[in-house]
Amino acid sequence: MKKIAKYLPALAAATVASSAFAQDAAAATTGDNAAGLRAIGAGLALGLGAVGTGLAQGPIGAAAAGVTAERPEKFGQMAIWFFIPETLVIFGFVGFFLLR
Repeated sequence: MKKIAKYLPALAAATVASSAFAQDAAAATTGDNAAGLRAIGAGLALGLGAVGTGLAQGPIGAAAAGVTAERPEKFGQMAIWFFIPETLVIFGFVGFFLLR
């Protein structure tokens, strides 16, 4: 069961990427205005996701450093809380691929 769970994220990424390529091929028949708007949307999705991650990780990182300094055994738990905002960039990256 663990081996299947290990490959599920890769399968989900492949599914999302294939649908993005299909949408890109279907959108190729539209005008230049739509392509420009898609490029702007893709840039906003990735850029705003990165900015949101940076804004969220600043205070979380400071708090995690403080907790880890006082109780080093909490490093793993603090690392998980520190990495959770990274999902914003992943969502922006998926949006980038969908709009590309």
